[in-house]
Amino acid sequence: MLKKLLRMLGLSKKVARADKPVGEVTHYYGGLGVAIVKFHQDMPEGKNVTFQGSTSDFSQDLNSMEFDHKKVSVAPKGKEIGLKVKDKVREGDKVYLN
Repeated sequence: MLKKLLRMLGLSKKVARADKPVGEVTHYYGGLGVAIVKFHQDMPEGKNVTFQGSTSDFSQDLNSMEFDHKKVSVAPKGKEIGLKVKDKVREGDKVYLN
């Protein structure tokens, strides 16, 4: 919550990450709170990831993943999966492994 407040006041110092992203947000459905993410490698359920973009910066565990409207425990590499997210994300936001 402090990060959000500092960011809203323009006082946060976002540091560019040195590691490579493991995925990217391709779409976001705000009414459902679901992000469509394309991963660059297989991602198992339960991993902790960080969503980072121009206004997004939060971490969460991967859970409630769907591919082709079916629940999956591993997000396949190169496929777009639906993922329930706890905060708003935007197209182009990067996903990093923690």
